[in-house]
Amino acid sequence: MTQLVQDLLLGLLLGGVYALVAGGLTLIFGVMRVINLAHGAFLILSAFITYTLWDAAGIDPLLSILITTPLVFALGWVTYKVLVAPIRTAPMVSTVLLTFGLALVLEGAMGTFWGNNSTAVRPSYADESFRFAGIFLPKAQVYGGIVAVLVLAVLFVVLTKTWLGRAIRAAAINPTGAELVGIKVAGVAALVFAIGIAAAGAGGAIVGVLYPFVPGAHYQWIARLLAIVVLGGMGSLGGAILGAIMFGVAETLAAAYISPSWATAVPYLIVFAVLLVRPQGLMGSRLREDAVAA
Repeated sequence: MTQLVQDLLLGLLLGGVYALVAGGLTLIFGVMRVINLAHGAFLILSAFITYTLWDAAGIDPLLSILITTPLVFALGWVTYKVLVAPIRTAPMVSTVLLTFGLALVLEGAMGTFWGNNSTAVRPSYADESFRFAGIFLPKAQVYGGIVAVLVLAVLFVVLTKTWLGRAIRAAAINPTGAELVGIKVAGVAALVFAIGIAAAGAGGAIVGVLYPFVPGAHYQWIARLLAIVVLGGMGSLGGAILGAIMFGVAETLAAAYISPSWATAVPYLIVFAVLLVRPQGLMGSRLREDAVAA
């Protein structure tokens, strides 16, 4: 029983990190209807920046979020203005190809600058654990999960308690109506894209502590994040959080009770099973085909 409680706690902590990064991806889709395939590449880029700050300046990787998040936010804003904005109203396949190409460019740039060797951020607490009542929780996962939840809480407050949040929700639900009441949807879209990328930046700092990474690791991450977003429901932040928790718990339990080699497969099997019953995801909305065609 103690082992099960420990594994569930580890799964929840991992799910919190997944929720932070997937939340940014689903936020971008919810407002802009853009599937950002470069999201994983921005996450790995942030992990490399975190590594450089830790290795060169000794900055704690989790504290470096205060540096990496604004930096990646600015990079996301510039990316939107230069690359995404000109084709935002084009068919979705155009933005998919664009962001996939951007991911490849970022992968090449990271390989050129940092090399293609496996990299890891190993702060002093990386090999330490909290122990209580027979439960062992790695400090890195505990700290990373707490930081992820705090950043998610800030994002939730922004989306629900501020004028910007109301503008974002209005632009997502009814862009035309939002324009009529004075909301500049194009400006909101730029901010949303930058905020979504910043969430990946914050998550990248945590991921760099939890996992070794290479430039090409973004393929694994974008596959995982897309599965979480689809499981929760495209465009639903609450769904992304729920899907991320399910994903993290499923990975942890599969590794502990089946086999580590099944840790990747089991969460995707859950995604397939859920989509057979609810094609729109756990908290997604089903679209009428005749309304879409109109």
